[in-house]
Formats: sequence, C-alpha cells, structure tokens
Amino acid sequence: MRKRTTFFHHNEDAIDPASLKVSGRTLSGPIIKAVREDRFTLGLDELPAELQELLRLSQELYIRWTSPVPYQAIGPWSSRLSPGLHVFFTPQADTGANVASDDELCLLLRRLGPVDCSSPQKSFSRLPNDRFSHATALEYYQPVYDLTHFVDYAVQYVCASSDAECKTRFDAVKQASSLDFSYDTISHVVKVTALWGRQDQSLSISAPASHRVEVGLLTPNQPPHLEEYEIGVTGLLTVLGEDSKPAPTMFTFPSRHKHAGTGFSSSFLTPTGLHPTMQLNIKSTRPPMEDSACALHALVTLPRTIFADKYQLEDPLFLGSKNLTALRYISQPVDLEAPDYVMDIWGSSVLLELNTPVTETKEGFTADIPLHLRYQAPQHGGESTYGVPYPAVFWACAAEEGTKFPSSPFDRINLGYDGLFGPRTLFWHLDPIAKSGGDRLIIEGKVPVLDLDKSRSINTVTSIVVGIGFAWVIYKLLMVYMRTGYGVAQPVEATEKKKQ
Repeated sequence: MRKRTTFFHHNEDAIDPASLKVSGRTLSGPIIKAVREDRFTLGLDELPAELQELLRLSQELYIRWTSPVPYQAIGPWSSRLSPGLHVFFTPQADTGANVASDDELCLLLRRLGPVDCSSPQKSFSRLPNDRFSHATALEYYQPVYDLTHFVDYAVQYVCASSDAECKTRFDAVKQASSLDFSYDTISHVVKVTALWGRQDQSLSISAPASHRVEVGLLTPNQPPHLEEYEIGVTGLLTVLGEDSKPAPTMFTFPSRHKHAGTGFSSSFLTPTGLHPTMQLNIKSTRPPMEDSACALHALVTLPRTIFADKYQLEDPLFLGSKNLTALRYISQPVDLEAPDYVMDIWGSSVLLELNTPVTETKEGFTADIPLHLRYQAPQHGGESTYGVPYPAVFWACAAEEGTKFPSSPFDRINLGYDGLFGPRTLFWHLDPIAKSGGDRLIIEGKVPVLDLDKSRSINTVTSIVVGIGFAWVIYKLLMVYMRTGYGVAQPVEATEKKKQ
C-alpha cells in the first residue's frame, strides 16, 4: 500500500520550514490552516475477499461521497458534487450489469449506510456513454449524509483488535468533507481518497514500516506561461523513512476542475405545495474565461421522492421565464405517475443550462427550477419531511483546440456530469453557501400524507359511506322494479292478443 498526504494552503498561512521535524518514519510540525487530502493506493490482493470478487466483475467502479456540511476547497480540489453517496459503475459485460455482480455491489453499498439498492438492473439509471467514451454505464445515488457505517466496515477489515491508533485514524474520516473510491481495469489498482476542507490541520504523520508514505505541503504558484487549464504549485515534499528533511519542489499539472471565485445558495420558494420550485441565487454572473465560450450549468440530483418533468422543461418560453436556457440532460427512465414507495430506481439527475444576463450585475441573478413531488407513504402525524441536496453549479468552458488533459497527481474524474461534456471542457465550480441559520447543504420541505393515527377511523367512515351508497342504489333499482312491473310473468294468450 502507498499513501500520499497533501496539505494545500494559502500563501498567508505558510509555516516556517525549520519548524518541521523528520524523525525516522515520522513528520511533525505546528498546526497549519489548509486543505488536507489522504490518498491510499492498494492492490487487489490487499482488499477484503468480497471486494476483490466484485472488482473482478467490474470494468469501472467509482464511489463518491460528499458531506452535507459546507467546506472551503482550494487548489486542485475544487470539483463539487451534491451531498450524499454517488456510484458510477460499468460491469465487465457489454450488455449491462450481469447477475453475478448484482448482489455483490448492492451488498457493498448497504455496508456504507442506509442504502435502498436491490440490483444495478433495477435501482441504477443508465448514463449516455455512447456520446463520450469517458463516461461510465450506470449511475446510482442515495442521500447518505455520514460515514459512520463505512468507518465501522473499514475498521473491521483493516485494524487489528488491539490497534487503537488505527481506529483513531479511521474515526477522523467521519469528519471528512468527501471520500472517493476509484477502480478501473486499466490501472488494476484501487485508490481511496479522503479530503478535509480548509481548516486547522495537525502536522503529525507516521508511516508504518510496510507502507510508503509521501507528505507534501503545497501552496499556489504562478510561474510564467501558465496555461488556463494548469495549476502551479510550490512547496515541500518528504518521503518518510527515506528523507531526513523536506525537499523543496515546484511543478505544474493540468486540471479540468478549478474554482470560479464565487458562490450560490439554494432554497424552495414558499409556499412549496406539491409542486415545489427550487431557486438558485447566483452571486456573480461574470464568466471565468473571457476569451472562451462558457455556459453556466446546474446538475440537480433528485432522490425518488421528487422529480422534474422533462416535457415541461422542453418549452423554450417556459424556460425563459425561469432564467433557464435549455435542458441538456435528464436521466432515464423517469416515471411521472408512480408513488415514491413503489419505485425501484434511485431517482433522477437533471442538467440545466442557466440563462445568465448579458451584462454582469453586482446583485447576481436567480434561476427557478420547477419540481414535482411523488405521493408519499402514509406516516404517523399526517406529515412527511423530504430533502433535496444542493445541486452542483459550474461554468463549462471550452479549452483551446488541441488541449489535452493527461493524468495528474490530483486527478478527479467520473463525477457524472463530466461524462456529458467533451474531453476539452474546463469546469469552474461555484461554492455552495448554506442559507442563513442553516449548517447543511440540504433543502428540506414538508408535505401532507395519510395519517396512520387516523386511518382506522377513515377506513370505517369510508366503509359506511360506501355501504350507504350501495344500499341507495339497490333501493332505487327496487323502486323501478316495483313501479314498472318488469319481471312479472304474463300469460302467453295475453301476449298474443296484444300482437293482434
């Protein structure tokens, strides 16, 4: 196993290199305000047997988890996803998810939290990977907002019962801002990446004797001739157990994901009703690249509780009234009538292009996204609470002709939406900002449902009303029967006389 720990900080948060101490396989130093990334690279033989079997049946498997707690991302870690658990999967078989991998994948996901997954064939939606080859085949989402189940699973397989330090390290993962699991058959290795947003970080790193551990303290750098799609960094690198002191470094690398320098907030317009409207409040409308074609997009991830009507979003006049330009993508299938409690598929995702003002305004602008609630299961109290995660909002800009994005040490791919754009697209991400008084990037609402506490009386009254209605119909039929005499047999002679 190889481990890489990287601290990325602003220039004003730099520390004196002399304060860093390297002793054997340990590095220590003062508290630093920075973003921290821990990346573990493992071979298949280092994984639990059940996970090895699943990966042998997989061509690609990417699991992305994002915290609902706002965090500040800097440097090469600007990419964003809606809070929750995202899974992007391509099975080995070209025809779709094979039966052998169905139970294994959903079993693994259920170990990561309260996941309602029956099989990739039923619960996953299909991505349009026929357009760009860098897209996976299937997608899944579940609103899992903490890593408690994952940490318990990892401790069970990784830490010895007497290794308290190992358990302490995994407990820190519960506070991570994001967690990624990546595997593909080309590299044939697994990469697990945990990220903590910009905050006070402890510089105390130890390396077990059997592991290679590299530690980097990096800060932004602007060398001459830096391209728009590149990030420049400078700082210190240390390989624990090999270096006696940190070594200075300076390099650049390509990155498809960068920070737009602004943010957005999201909420439901009130009253919400059964057809809530999600409003996006964009703080700035200035494109990040002046000499390139850029368009502002929002990727909305919707649990099965709620959905967007693609037919409604195909009307140009309706879209214009909501400050929307076009519906660029919606996952399929989306049942417009089915109640929430009978659905197998996870939900849907919607990619919308926003209609930004021609001239930049200091106040920014708002865009409205119409949504529709499904019928909910009955609840005690007669009210159900639902939540929708913040969308990912970003500028998509076309890089210059001939620009390529080779692999970089901080690459993050397969986020769902990057497979909907060409390989030369640059993504400039807006920071999600929680509404005042909130500390989570979740938009919540309430909807009335059948009250289980009153359902018995409702059933009784309904039965009585139906019984009275049935009795009234029978009564009216009897009255007609009695007045007209239909049903009374007449003699044959009488019938013949009437004919004459």
